[in-house]
This record gives sequence, structure tokens and C-alpha cells, in this order.
Amino acid sequence: MSRTRLKTYVIALFALFIAGTIIAFPKISVEASLSGLKMWWNIVFPSLLPFFIVAELLIGFGVVTFIGALLEPIMRPVFKVPGVGGFVLVMGMASGFPAGAKMTARLYEEKKLSKIEAERLAGFTNFSNPLFLFGAIAIGFFKKPELGIVLALSHYIGNLLVGLCMRFYKGNEALRSKEKDQRRSFIFSPKNIIRAFDAMHQERIKQKKPFGKMLGDAVQSSVSTLLMVGGFIILFSVFNRILDAINATELIASFFKLILSSLHMSPKLGTALVPGLFEITVGANRVSQVDAPLLQQVMLVAFILGFGGFSIQAQVTSILSDVRLSVKPFFVGRLLQGIFSAIIVIFLFRIFAIHSDEPKKETLLNTLAPIKESYSQLQLHSTEYLQFGSLITLITLITYILLKWMSKIHHYSN
Repeated sequence: MSRTRLKTYVIALFALFIAGTIIAFPKISVEASLSGLKMWWNIVFPSLLPFFIVAELLIGFGVVTFIGALLEPIMRPVFKVPGVGGFVLVMGMASGFPAGAKMTARLYEEKKLSKIEAERLAGFTNFSNPLFLFGAIAIGFFKKPELGIVLALSHYIGNLLVGLCMRFYKGNEALRSKEKDQRRSFIFSPKNIIRAFDAMHQERIKQKKPFGKMLGDAVQSSVSTLLMVGGFIILFSVFNRILDAINATELIASFFKLILSSLHMSPKLGTALVPGLFEITVGANRVSQVDAPLLQQVMLVAFILGFGGFSIQAQVTSILSDVRLSVKPFFVGRLLQGIFSAIIVIFLFRIFAIHSDEPKKETLLNTLAPIKESYSQLQLHSTEYLQFGSLITLITLITYILLKWMSKIHHYSN
């Protein structure tokens, strides 16, 4: 049997399995769908929409080109990607999944990245939102704000290490002479700054669209991506609940219990790991509830965050495949980041002297108290903002429908 034919049969059987279990467990499926929809409607959509729209406008106005020319002397020798990768890296850190993939695909369409560079960049520019790390996991799940710094550092450092590994992905491509010259220049040298401003100006004058048209296109593109993200969130929410209903979670968990036992970790964590492989929020919450050493809990959460979950991986796959980019580097990067982050947690626990039961001591962690307080305040303000999340989502979707309707009328009138 050929591999293509086998793949067809496997996909067909999987689709039949999903359809059959949804029919067999209608109540569970509806509850899971509503849960996933509520998360997307109230949190994911209003959280990511501003970042997506601003990123589209920054690309159109040439600001990303300016940042790319400025950061070329850093990004090219370190990660073997153009300077625009620095913009994707920062925006990915700030906004969370799947912003890095979305912006990478967008820059690839704009021909600011080659195919290899885009695949390389997508492998290490997808992050969890810092508010999610500090607010939801450290404070919400573990009730320990100090863990937010440990999770954030392990998550970000782990992904940067993945970036260093990704520089070897098809790393024998030749550099253009212009890029070699930019590598030799210093980031804040007058020559490099002048080059960056000139590149921004040239990029802006190439844009023939008026501001209103650019804004409308940015909204439509962002909403289209977020609708896709919402569909995957709902689908994997249903799939996760169905696995619980048919007791498949325990069956899969038995395999991971053996692996955890061989690593001298609590086998109880195996049951919590399974849902985490599909959705990071559910998995992190389950791990925090397991009666296991705190270090092992945080290590497993760091792995889940780095791995990203199949839900996020499916979102990124859809975005990258839409522009014909390979997703293999991204998958390899998720596995590497999960491993790197879990190992980094061990060192951070020793550096910060975090203990599960002992009272707080004067440690290096206390020197980061202002940062922790800043994130606590930011998390509080974000909670207030997300109280209006459903209203923001509703208004944006109405605007999206109106823009689509107006573009149809304009198309037919011409």
C-alpha cells in the first residue's frame, strides 16, 4: 500500500471517529464547543486582534522595514534571518500564539523573507502571552506569583535557544553581497540608521493604498485569521472532552507514566500531561492540581507551554500551509523548546531558591519584585479590559461583515 493511500485512509478514519463520537456524546460535545467558543469570544479574539491589526499597519507604513534594516547586524549573524525577524520575535513575545506564524507568513508574502528564512523564523517566534504566564498560570493555577518569572524566563530563553538551533536549518544558502555588508555594520552606526530610515521611506511610497483602505484590509485579514483560530480552539476542546468520555485519556496516560517514572518524576503527572498535549490552558490547570513536587509540576508546565499543544500547532500549520511554507521546522522547534524549557526550570529553581512549603527567603527573586508587581498591575488592567471582550468581538465582527459587504458592492459596480 502506498504512503499516499494510507494517509487517505487514516484521515478518513479519524474524521469518521470524530463524527461518530460527537453523535454518541452530543451533550459533552455541545458543552465543550460552548466552552471553547466562550474562551475565543471573550479572551482570544479581543486579546490578539489589536496586535494583528497594528502589525499589518506597521508593515504597510514601512516601520517593519525600518526595524529590519536596523536589526540586520544582530538577527543575521545570530539567527541567520533578516532584521525583520526581530520585529516578529518581539511581537510574538508580546501577543502570544499564533502571532509569530501570522507575521512570518505576512512578511514572506511581502517577499521580505526567503522560503528558508521564513520556515526558520517560524520555528522560534511563537510564544505564550506573558499575561497568560503570570496571570493565568502562576497566579490563577499555582497561587504563586513568583513562578511567573520562572515560567517566563524558561519559556523565552528556551525559544531563543531553539532559534540558535534553527540557524543550522538548511544553513548553507549563500548570502547576498548587500546582506554581507549589513552584517559588518554596527546596529546604531550612523550608516545603518540612515539606511534604515531610507528603507522605511522607500517602502512607504511603494504603498499605493490610502489609509482607510489599508485599515480595512488589516481588519479583514486579522479577523479572517482569528476566525480560523476560533474554529481550531472549539474543535480541540471537543476532542479533548471526548477523549475523557471514552477513557482514552487514561490509556494514553499510561504510556507517559512509564516515561515520567524512568525520569524519576511522579507518574501521577502523566494523566495531566495528555490534555496538555492538546490544549495548554487545560493541561497547565490539570498539572497544578496534581499532588506532586512543585519543581516537577513547573517542569511539566514549562514543557507543555513550549510544546504548544496540538490546537496551537494546527493553527500555525493552517497559517503556514496557506503560503506554502513547511511546518516541519516549527514542529521540531516545539519539541526542542519543551525540552529546553523544562531543563531551564531546574536551574531557575536553584537560582531563585523556590520552595513549595518553606517560608519565603531573601533571594535573588526579591530583586525582581518590581517586575512582578508591574505584571500584577498589568494583569489587573487586562482583566478589566477583557470584561468588555465579548462587546469588542461583536463590534469587530459586525465591522468585518460590513467591510466584506462594501467590498462586494464595489467589486460588482466595477
